[in-house]
Amino acid sequence: MRMTYKKSASPYLLILPVILILVMLLGVPVIETFRLAFSHPVSPFGNFNRIMASGELWQALKYTVLITAIIVPLQLILALALALFINMRFKGYLFMLYVISIPLALSDVSASLMSYSIFGPSGYLNKILINLGLIDSPIYFFGYVFQNRAFWVIVITEVWRATPLVFVILLAGLQSVNKEYLEAADVFGFSRWTKLRKIILPLLKPAMLSALLIRTLFAFQIFGVVWLLAGRDIPVLAGEAYFWQTMRHNPNVAASYGLTITLVLLVISWAYLVLLRSRETEGVAL
Repeated sequence: MRMTYKKSASPYLLILPVILILVMLLGVPVIETFRLAFSHPVSPFGNFNRIMASGELWQALKYTVLITAIIVPLQLILALALALFINMRFKGYLFMLYVISIPLALSDVSASLMSYSIFGPSGYLNKILINLGLIDSPIYFFGYVFQNRAFWVIVITEVWRATPLVFVILLAGLQSVNKEYLEAADVFGFSRWTKLRKIILPLLKPAMLSALLIRTLFAFQIFGVVWLLAGRDIPVLAGEAYFWQTMRHNPNVAASYGLTITLVLLVISWAYLVLLRSRETEGVAL
């Protein structure tokens, strides 16, 4: 009996350290975040009422959703084009694969500083345009007055920085496509566009949906690129949480923003999982 008990208990003992680490690193911060967010002298929802009444929450949510809605489709389209290009395995494709993957090694801080060195008042772009005689004075991209320009610089930076992640996922999915399907399509005289639309894209849907989920979750937490290039001129949810925690020294409001991000991400994850499940059901039905 004792040996049977030890055998049955050993798997749980092996995963116990992992569970303890997860509780300490995730469970305790989550509980503390809830405590801070709902701690208010007047009402448990006082912190949420404060950020909603001031309009700061809706402004940050608007820009966060807008940035996510623009960069994620752009990254998917660009990554798919690059993956199809590299999957042709032409001469020198390994070098191109290396070049495309370089941004994966960069942090959002590094990418932001590189963008500022290009688009800043004394950056490379202005220097080139002035030397070519196309402009007489620098073009300004940053500052409250130039919000629209800063917004598109952020989009360009984030697309360049994070597209390789989607590219790697889609390339792995392409390489797992059974080549017999493509050979059969060649026998029947399918064009490249027909093979892409009828064979490659349907088989690539699981990888595409996984890449969309990962990039959407990461994009919604965007912070470093926006904060370094625009600060609060373009408010985002993570940036507001950082602002209230470090500059206003109000962890309660910061926790409210953190819970808002968590809630929206849970909704997005649920929507993607439902979509994935419906796709699987559709495939089974077919």
